[in-house]
Formats: sequence, structure tokens, C-alpha cells
Amino acid sequence: MPRPHHHVYVVQLADQVWNSARFRSANPDYLLGKPFVYVGMTGLDPDIRFDKHKAGIQANRFVMLYGERLLPALYARYNPMPYQAAREMEVELGIRLRALGFGVWQG
Repeated sequence: MPRPHHHVYVVQLADQVWNSARFRSANPDYLLGKPFVYVGMTGLDPDIRFDKHKAGIQANRFVMLYGERLLPALYARYNPMPYQAAREMEVELGIRLRALGFGVWQG
């Protein structure tokens, strides 16, 4: 049986992401002062995945343009996990962070 190697990860996005109408419309309940984040899942190490986003390789536009750093305090305890669990956790983590008032974009 293969060992679980998928990860969820959270990237802090620069405040300028709020200038995007698409980002704002996806976050109607954003609370002023809370972080802006991207939540994703990957079969790679989150550090490597972040570097690929920043280099424009299979990149999410918001991470490529506004990604500042990983926020392992928000995701490290869940990793690694099987593929299906990571897919589900990506959604759950995004929902949880939105409920806390974060501005969230999801992969």
C-alpha cells in the first residue's frame, strides 16, 4: 500500500489581491483585517508547490501575483494524507477559514 504523500497548504496573499473583483465577489463575508489566503492541495512538498506557483508552473494566478509565504500553522498538522482525504480537507479548510472571516481562494 503506498504511503500517503498528499498535502493541503495555505499561502498568505498580499493585500493587493482585494483589488480583484473576482476575489472580492468570492468573499462577501470577509472581515476587515483578516488575512487573504489561497488554499490548495498537492502531491508535492508544499514548499516545492509554492515555488512552482511563483515561477508560473501550473500556477494559480492569485498565488503567482500575490503569494507571499506559506502559513504552515494553518495546515501542517493535517499532512501527509491520502489523495481523497487531501481533496476533502482542502474544501473543509477553506470553509473553516472563510467562517473565521479570512479572504479565501481555493484551488
